[in-house]
Amino acid sequence: MTLEHVAIWTSNLEALKDYYTKYFNGRPNDKYRNPKTNFESYFLTFESGTRLELMSRPDIPPNTNDTINKQYLGIIHLAFGVSSTEEVDKRAQQLQSDGFRILSGPRKTGDGYYEFETLDPDNNRVEVTTKCL
Repeated sequence: MTLEHVAIWTSNLEALKDYYTKYFNGRPNDKYRNPKTNFESYFLTFESGTRLELMSRPDIPPNTNDTINKQYLGIIHLAFGVSSTEEVDKRAQQLQSDGFRILSGPRKTGDGYYEFETLDPDNNRVEVTTKCL
């Protein structure tokens, strides 16, 4: 069994598409639009085949989680795997240079990974990780 896709509601559809395309090499499909419901979405496909669905509709209320300072039960982050600790450092540097806050790391974890955590344009937590050799 594989994880087929994860979906995120957003009021910043184009910004989120651009973020996951630029920093994580997601390949977007053409935008889907349903004029009856004002629903719009993109599916971004990653190298592994897993997809991320970004969805927008004006009647969806904002998320009340404070994802910068607190964590809550439920899905808390998306994790992207890279091939080396150097790649983790490179991605962290690139995101920080482009104005994205690094919440933690890069650091070696107690379970043998090297990773950092950041926020996407909607303040969803994103982790970039690799297994330490």
